[in-house]
Amino acid sequence: MILRRLWRKAVNNHIVIKVVFVSHQDFKSARKALAKRLSIFLPDTEADAESWRWFEEGLGWGRARIIAYGEELVSWDLENQIDAWFNRRKDGEPWVYILGWIMWRGRRFNVTPETLIPRPETELVFESAVQLATLIGARHAVDVGTGTGILGITLALDTSLDVTATDISKEALSVARQNAQCLNVKLNWACGNLLEPVNDPIELVVSNPPYIDLEDEATLQRELFFEPRSALFASDHGMEVVTKLIKQSIDRNAKGLVVEIGSGQGDELRSRAACMGWQTVDIRQDTAKHDRVLIARR
Repeated sequence: MILRRLWRKAVNNHIVIKVVFVSHQDFKSARKALAKRLSIFLPDTEADAESWRWFEEGLGWGRARIIAYGEELVSWDLENQIDAWFNRRKDGEPWVYILGWIMWRGRRFNVTPETLIPRPETELVFESAVQLATLIGARHAVDVGTGTGILGITLALDTSLDVTATDISKEALSVARQNAQCLNVKLNWACGNLLEPVNDPIELVVSNPPYIDLEDEATLQRELFFEPRSALFASDHGMEVVTKLIKQSIDRNAKGLVVEIGSGQGDELRSRAACMGWQTVDIRQDTAKHDRVLIARR
């Protein structure tokens, strides 16, 4: 059943009648109904959590507002918007791409299908980079494969480091530039592969490169197939790009390197880095006890 609400308002001595179509659902029931629809292809707990994100991030109706005003009826336009989002989501498109932005360490970053979706785990890379920069006395950092720019921009905002951000994708660099502009921070930009477009001297290298094994592609969740392949997959059991960056960094006399890696890659990459000449190589694990960050210094 569709209801109509009418407003009468005097404008320049004329009566204006505005008709707004509203659905039979209020915001409380609409949020619960969305969770049920999402549970068709998501576990119940994930579906419930994501439904709250849709309402809070997409519609501006967070928990507090729904608790206070949740009996207000949803407009027909908003119901159509939810349906349009759902039709994209059921095909596997990640919510972040549908929304177009994500919060990372308290800041909003625009995200497009040309960029990897930022993950909470990458915060460990940022924290490790800040610690290493202090230890080696770095004044300049290079964010390799910047994507949305989360690492380079956050380093530029939260430290005194002068940051250069690189990416092989012009489209990704465009998104990162836009994010830097929105956050009112200045970086240096370079388009090219790994460290190739960066001039010496290089002090600190930071990166979240592709590290997923190509052989694992068939087993991955469908949402990943919407993200750029070049930012996800690498040969050599996922270690090809990381290994190249480890080698390039020491060949270019970098003082330190912080790079995100995949689960189970720590021992092999530590050995490779040590053989290339890095004096100290540490592996940090995330909260799930998975190898997550390689930290190397001379």
